[in-house]
Order: sequence, then structure tokens, then C-alpha cells
Amino acid sequence: MYKGNLLKHLRAFIQTARSGSVSAAAERLYLSQPSVSQQIKALEEELDEILFERQGPRMRLTPAGETLLEMARPLVDRLDALPDEFARRHGSLDRGEIRIAAGESTILYLLPPLLQRFRRAHPGIFVHLHNVTGADGLGMIRADEVDFAVGSMLEVPADIDYRPIYRFNPVLIMSRNHPLARRKTLGLADISPYGLILPPRRLTTYRLVDMVFQQHQLPFRVTLEVGGWEVIKKYVALGMGISIVTSICLTDADRDQLVLRDMSSYFPRRSYGVVLRRGAYLSPQAQRFVDLMSPDLFQQ
Repeated sequence: MYKGNLLKHLRAFIQTARSGSVSAAAERLYLSQPSVSQQIKALEEELDEILFERQGPRMRLTPAGETLLEMARPLVDRLDALPDEFARRHGSLDRGEIRIAAGESTILYLLPPLLQRFRRAHPGIFVHLHNVTGADGLGMIRADEVDFAVGSMLEVPADIDYRPIYRFNPVLIMSRNHPLARRKTLGLADISPYGLILPPRRLTTYRLVDMVFQQHQLPFRVTLEVGGWEVIKKYVALGMGISIVTSICLTDADRDQLVLRDMSSYFPRRSYGVVLRRGAYLSPQAQRFVDLMSPDLFQQ
């Protein structure tokens, strides 16, 4: 097998493994479906191994296919990134793009100063932000649809690498006329009887609150479940309940309008950082963004 053909065959194999179908791989590679199928067949013949189990239109990797994917993906990724890597080493890198997945709160509160810093340093690099939930972001990472995600994680799957960079305090927020507002110190037992406004159950904040109350063997009740910290702060200010948020979302206006109590003695500090596929190769553009994410940007 000529090395030029081997690279083509590996690209067809990798795209099929990523998407789970020949038709999707063909669309991404701008090839016909028969061409992709032929390249995979040629690779199987060369290696004398079956790489996929064909289940109707879906393609599932065999153990041999899993091994080849683990070996081939970083090699092909590095070859595809060679022009940008050469530009980075030979001179200034002022073109290309990066794709980032992040949740709404990260996009609203964490990324703006980071993007401003990145745009000043690299105005020619295009940034594509995907506003997704945590589970969807992991799916995009695994499918190589984004370079990395920025967010917060409690549980890190075995195939994911999480690099925490920033940490923020947990804060109880309430309206100024709430019965607990006059008290300087509060414990979980004080909060327990009052209705909480929390994000949906599938999100990290809700799971964290549930975990902490269970650890202290205390009940809690949620009177309103709503997505987005801005909405939560609005409803808290209206006296519809109290909430536990992360300090990154609190502005000077919030500090004037709401009563805040630090809850670090009960809840762990919340970390935010870079989430990527374990063993993934970051393009020079993506690596430059990660390098700019220094802890000094947010001091708590």
C-alpha cells in the first residue's frame, strides 16, 4: 500500500469511526459513499483485520478497529495540523480557527475576558463557540466536533481529560427582606426549611446541592427549577426563594440588590477549566487559547 493511499484510507477509517456511518464520513470528506467503503475495505485487506461490524447503516468498531483508531487518530491529526504547526514555529500564527463548547453560564461569565485577551493577541484566528449542556459538550469532544470545552466537572470519565484552572466560592443568595437576611452566619440546617431555586437536575449545580445535603443528612426542597443564573438571580430578588450559586456569576449590581453569604465551609469551591478528549492533539490555535487561560484573570 502506497503511503499516500494509506493516509487517505486512514482518514476514511477515522471519519467513519467518529460518525458511525459511511454516509456521514463521505459527506465530511467530500467523497462518494462507495469511495469511502472501498478505502476501508482496502485498509482491512492490508492489515488482514476486520475493522468494523456492519449493523445496517451503522458501523461499530471491532477490537482491532479500536486499536487502530487509538494509534491512527493522533498521527493523522498531527499531519493535518502540520501547516499551522509550521506557521507557529516558523513565524507568527495569525490564521485558522478554534471550536469551543461551553455552557451558557461559562459563555456569559468566564469566557468574555478570555476571548477579549485572545482576540487582542490573535485577531486573525476565528473562534466558534457552541452553547451546549455538559453532556452535549462531552459528545462533541468525543466526536471531535470541537477542539475542547470550557466548563466545570464533578465526575471525569476515563476517556476525558479535565484541567481545572479557576476556582470560585459557593454563595447563598437571598432577597433583602428574606427571614435569613439579617443573620450573619448560616448553616445548612438554617437553609433546609426554605425553598430553593436551582438549575435543572441534570446540571452540576443541582447535583452538587443534592450531594452536600445528603452528606449532612438534611432534607432540602426545590420550589422552582429554572435554567440560567441570570433568571435565578432575578427570581431570588423578587423573593420567590433562595439559591446557591457560584461567585463568578455575581456582579456589583447583584451585591447591591441581594444578600450574600459565603458557603465555602459546606460546599466545595467550584472549578472551571479545559475539558478535552484524553490523548487529543490540540492545534496550535487551540493551544494558544489554553495557554492564555491563566489563573490571574480571576482572583477570588
